[in-house]
Amino acid sequence: MSEGHSTYTPKSGIERWFDARLPLPRLVHDSFIVYPVPRNLNYAYTFGGILTIMLASQIITGIVLAMHYAADTGLAFDSVEKIMRDVNSGWLLRYLHSNGASFFFIAVYIHICRGLYYGSYKAPRELLWVLGCTNFLLMMATAFMGYVLPWGQMSFWGATVITNFFTAIPLVGDWIQQLLLGGFAVDNPTLNRFFALHYLLPFMLAGVVTLHIWALHVVGQNNPTGIDVKSTADVVDFTPHATVKDAFGMTVFLFVFAYFVFYLPNYLGHPDNQTVANPLKTPAHIVPEWYFLPFYAILRAITFNVGPIDSKLGGVLAMFGSIAVLFLVPWLDTSKVRSAVYRPWYRAFFWLFVANALFLGWLGSRPAEGAYVVMSQLATLYYFAFFVVVMPLLGLIETPRRLPNSITEAVLEKNKASGTGEIAGPETKR
Repeated sequence: MSEGHSTYTPKSGIERWFDARLPLPRLVHDSFIVYPVPRNLNYAYTFGGILTIMLASQIITGIVLAMHYAADTGLAFDSVEKIMRDVNSGWLLRYLHSNGASFFFIAVYIHICRGLYYGSYKAPRELLWVLGCTNFLLMMATAFMGYVLPWGQMSFWGATVITNFFTAIPLVGDWIQQLLLGGFAVDNPTLNRFFALHYLLPFMLAGVVTLHIWALHVVGQNNPTGIDVKSTADVVDFTPHATVKDAFGMTVFLFVFAYFVFYLPNYLGHPDNQTVANPLKTPAHIVPEWYFLPFYAILRAITFNVGPIDSKLGGVLAMFGSIAVLFLVPWLDTSKVRSAVYRPWYRAFFWLFVANALFLGWLGSRPAEGAYVVMSQLATLYYFAFFVVVMPLLGLIETPRRLPNSITEAVLEKNKASGTGEIAGPETKR
């Protein structure tokens, strides 16, 4: 899909001069206008563009907020309040940024689920998937450090609890913790380090996102059938076919985002974080932001020792392992069929996995006691079993449904079943 000569033709002397020295218009034309995409892409494929918009929003609002923020334990909380009250439109900038983090994660979780459902990680898109997982890891690091900056009660104690888990790592754990904290406890050096890293990491994320998009344009877009493009009838130009769909998806997503910003700005936050950090007063229940709750539940689910590995180290390994296993997905799935549309057993296990992930998120918000611990352990077991047992095993024993011969045939069959008639061929669309 990425092969072929450029069809860009400069229309003026200035365009020809510019194109000969820096072919940026040609790059935009070839990558975002006439770039061929499968004709059967649905709205689940709009979240890549949504994530790009959200990243840009987070960087822009973050830069402006940083101009008014004071990275000092005695001033941080008050500086945030000053932004809210005294800076022109400061309340809007802060709510865009704080709610933007939540909606950034909503979009990325849907994006990951779409990739798992349609097999977007399979050859030749393994590196594309790995780069996406790297983006996810950078997002998590950025969000964790950003959560500390308001210097509220949950910010302080969340940083204290999470950084303390690094001490479970043999030999280097204490050193890693002290490196993060800048000392032996969460204090001013910690806030300065987290602020510096929170400012830097989004630009690293933007760089990896650029590589992610580049890799996508090299190997081509996957599609709901999981079938490779076989002819020009299987594809349409990116503009207007995909851009119109992306624009509509972004509009709906941003409408919901705006509703939370203007009407429920603190709904996704924690009320304890509206109180200034107090090292002498521990909250009754310390929890991270909602988008980390599934991993927090996995961390707390390990309450037993496994040989020389104690429960604390086991929890840390399980939490990081739950993210690391995503990087291995292209090699864990042994099925030759990409899309879950044609894999009935995998589809059932996939939706059970989604429900299990949501259940883990709820368990992460509950106290680590009684039946909640047992349920967390069972949910954690299925989380890992989905990747290391279900994916490899189903690829060997599952009998997929018959695959269409081409993307066009799949679209025609779908349209015939829905009574919408045939689609226009490539000569008609042009």
